[in-house]
Amino acid sequence: MRGVRWRRVASQVGRSVAVWAVSTVTMLVLAGILPDFRLRSENGDSATDIAVTAAFGAGAFGLLSALVWPLLVRLLLLVPALVLGLLVFFLNGALLLLALHLNPAERGAAAPETAVVVAAVMSAVASATGAALAVRDDDAYRRRLYRLSDRRRRRSAPPSPAGPGTVFVQLDGVGHDTLLDAVGKGLMPTVARWLDTGDGGRPTHRLTPWRTDWSSQTGASQLGILHGSNHDVPAFRWYEKDTREVVVCNRPTSAAELQRRAVEQAGHGGLLAVDGASRGNLFSGGAEQQALVLSIAARRRSRENRSRAGYFAYFSDPANAVRTALSFVAEVGREIGQSTRALLRKQRPRVSRGGLYPLVRAFATVVERDVVVAAVTGDMLVGRTAVFADLVAYDEVAHHSGPASRDAQKVLERLDRSLALIENVAEHAPRPYRIVVLSDHGQSPGETFRSRYGLTLGDLVRAGCGLPVPRKAERTRSGAEARAAVRAALRFPVAETGDQHRPARGSEPIVLASGNLGLVSFPDVPHRMSKEEIDARHPALLPTLANHPGVGFLLVRSEEHGGVVLGAYGAEIPLADLDDNPGPLAPFGPGAADAVRRTHSFPHTADVMVNSFHDPADGEVLAFEEQIGSHGGLGGAQGRPFLLSPLGVSAPVGEDEELVGAEHVHRVLRRWLREANGPQVPLTATEEEHAA
Repeated sequence: MRGVRWRRVASQVGRSVAVWAVSTVTMLVLAGILPDFRLRSENGDSATDIAVTAAFGAGAFGLLSALVWPLLVRLLLLVPALVLGLLVFFLNGALLLLALHLNPAERGAAAPETAVVVAAVMSAVASATGAALAVRDDDAYRRRLYRLSDRRRRRSAPPSPAGPGTVFVQLDGVGHDTLLDAVGKGLMPTVARWLDTGDGGRPTHRLTPWRTDWSSQTGASQLGILHGSNHDVPAFRWYEKDTREVVVCNRPTSAAELQRRAVEQAGHGGLLAVDGASRGNLFSGGAEQQALVLSIAARRRSRENRSRAGYFAYFSDPANAVRTALSFVAEVGREIGQSTRALLRKQRPRVSRGGLYPLVRAFATVVERDVVVAAVTGDMLVGRTAVFADLVAYDEVAHHSGPASRDAQKVLERLDRSLALIENVAEHAPRPYRIVVLSDHGQSPGETFRSRYGLTLGDLVRAGCGLPVPRKAERTRSGAEARAAVRAALRFPVAETGDQHRPARGSEPIVLASGNLGLVSFPDVPHRMSKEEIDARHPALLPTLANHPGVGFLLVRSEEHGGVVLGAYGAEIPLADLDDNPGPLAPFGPGAADAVRRTHSFPHTADVMVNSFHDPADGEVLAFEEQIGSHGGLGGAQGRPFLLSPLGVSAPVGEDEELVGAEHVHRVLRRWLREANGPQVPLTATEEEHAA
């Protein structure tokens, strides 16, 4: 507590000094502009003397304003408001004249009417500067939220809701081991306190790892978590032969279609169907209250689908606007400095961080974080039953700086402060809240396929098909969620280089990348091609891919075995035999065979599914996109996210049971909502038996 108190005092002193400096500069500028205002004697003074006079005058004026002004206002409370409004200017001018008179050197002077103008300008500048600095202070921000809470309760006076509410906060891309490492290093004290990792207190939460599906990315995971089904989502992007379209999870039109399919498949609206709020997500979860949800960004704006607590609601508060704008500029400068340092030190691996990326990063780590957290706290202050929010900051930075980089660790520190803010606001909510923190996937480190081998997966596929290969490998754009969120926020159409909607040359393969998972489709063949058909058409393709050192394994359909996994040196394992003979799947750990078999059953699985090489010793994979922290396939930390739940809810799984797949996580979260008499969705008889 003593350390916190001293930091608070130091912060206050720093703001006071900054306001003083800005006021001094303002006084110097006004002295140079206004003829009846001077800061030097009639004989002239040096620049140093003039600066000292300005600093003394600004300090004295600020001190008098702080000490004398409250007394004057209290004495003039009986004066009519109009008269008091006029007196403010003259009293302010009098305080300025008094401040100049207190200077022992007696250098400064001003005409009475000029003093009124100078005092008004300096007061406005000092007020704006102080407000700008204060809004970046978390304590000041928290106090504003508390006042907002009191005003809302007095204005609406809602009845006290029955039972506790639940807030689900998704830390996008933060793996289970990454979270534990951050807690151990003291980067996340709030999470450490909840887990009681050594302070001698009692834990309030339990930490449970879970295993993703083969497609370890936000689209598949969040769709399964929020809507209970991620069936037929084989990757982050894939080509559908029946519609001749490329589906991309972070494209608004695709997100809307995937949500529609999930609702139809699951048979219910979603996790948040009753009194729920969805904030900053790809999908709505069936919530009535939606803000910054990508699946509604493609719709025509209307009263039914517009966000009720989005950017406009947040930035309509000037204090919020100043706070976020300052942090945004600081984050852009931080990214430029960090990327320059990495370039000068020739760090490896490294990807390009120029162009608009500093702005995209600042949007993800500042703007979206602030808006989403404010929306969540607003939901809590009005007592909503279930809130689900996604914070994408870590995922965006880890893609370009690395999952264990110093840049990413700084983001984890700020995310922990957001969790602390949500926890503090919960104390002022009209109902108790349970805070559940989870992630949708982790991130696996490693250099890109292109940087290690000098060619992209698309180049390798073209070579295997006997097609000409460009002399210089082109970059494959990163599929991070934040870039699409920026475009959706600005209402720009989302289009990605390399996403071919209607291929001109139907005989050439379409090659798409989803982290370290690649997909090869032949658009001129209406069905999913078999191994036998591919070998007859391109005899060298599958051996070229399977034997490349950067490829871990392939999945293809087989007319003889239904489906087979291919690896180096002619390895060919039928899917039914993987449990006894994992073959090339062995380095990917337990559960890999089940994940591959499940994806094989999807209607829109690609003709050839390619998973990159994985080194179990260091957890590295090779991304087919321009990312040094990637996810999307099998291998390493990307497939091991976490679920941090309060001890007041039932355990996610039994002692001998493992939490596998996003759909399983959905069932756990839905059970917790039922335990609190929260929103319920229809259960089938089989699901009822499983829950029991």
